[in-house]
Amino acid sequence: MAQVVQMTFNAFQENTYIVYDETGECIIFDPGCFEPHEKQALRTKIEELGLRPVRLINTHCHLDHVFGNKFVAETYQLPLEIHALEVQVLAAVPMVCQMYGLPIPEESPEPGKFLKEGETITFGNTSLEMLFTPGHSPGSLSFYCAADKFVIAGDVLFYGSVGRSDLPGGDHATLINAIKTQLLPLGDDITVHPGHGPATRIGYERKNNPFLN
Repeated sequence: MAQVVQMTFNAFQENTYIVYDETGECIIFDPGCFEPHEKQALRTKIEELGLRPVRLINTHCHLDHVFGNKFVAETYQLPLEIHALEVQVLAAVPMVCQMYGLPIPEESPEPGKFLKEGETITFGNTSLEMLFTPGHSPGSLSFYCAADKFVIAGDVLFYGSVGRSDLPGGDHATLINAIKTQLLPLGDDITVHPGHGPATRIGYERKNNPFLN
């Protein structure tokens, strides 16, 4: 059975996820660890759980989700995996940091593998289906575990809200369509693990999210 550990990092309060199962293998999604103590916290949690990271994946490549890419890639000798449409978003991170008045972070490694929607990725005894959920970012992917009823959704769907669509490559209509066609059909009992804020359920958002009604 897959387990999800949420760790919240950096000034943007971004959720980094460690997804693991009984084999001890794990995927690190969106390492947002920026400060040295945040990187150490991620490493310590992985060690405490006795895990072996086998994949490094960005749901999308906005700055707050990629700060720790280099640290994770080098610490665990993992290639970065993203959707091909996120290449330009990743390349723009240093410029966006300057816009926010932030120090330029360690440069992310180039992607070592491109992920494609509709495919299934595996680790240990767990399978995750990749769903194409653009609108917040041009190549946003969500990762659905049917067996354990959860989805790692990046900045697509939040508790009571949705991702912003006013950034380069974003589009509100595209985002809402992705939520309605890719996430809502998963079922009301599916837990959504978003890129910011608390987890929620598809059923709750279907009934209460003002952006979906």
